[in-house]
Amino acid sequence: MREKVTRLFVAAAIAEACSWLALLVGMVVKYGPPENELGVKIFGPIHGGLFIAYILLVLAVARLHRWSLLATVVALACAVPPFATLAYERWARRRGMLDTAGRPAREPAPVG
Repeated sequence: MREKVTRLFVAAAIAEACSWLALLVGMVVKYGPPENELGVKIFGPIHGGLFIAYILLVLAVARLHRWSLLATVVALACAVPPFATLAYERWARRRGMLDTAGRPAREPAPVG
């Protein structure tokens, strides 16, 4: 189960970033010369759903991998700026916070 939830988290982080890109393009088209709202109408709800999925998966993965409160809060905050979910997922993977080999994940190194 731990491995499946972790894979879903990674997929949600990537999908959420891609939906950000699609929504930003839709906003450019909406407010640009073509003035077409179709992109926002399509990608707005998709992005919203992926945003919620990412938040729920952060909470699940944080519990399964025993993340610190700070690591969890940062992961949640990364859902807001465009493409930050990708950066966080790569950062967490490099630090072993997404390991699924049955051993406990390493604690993140303190900063500073």
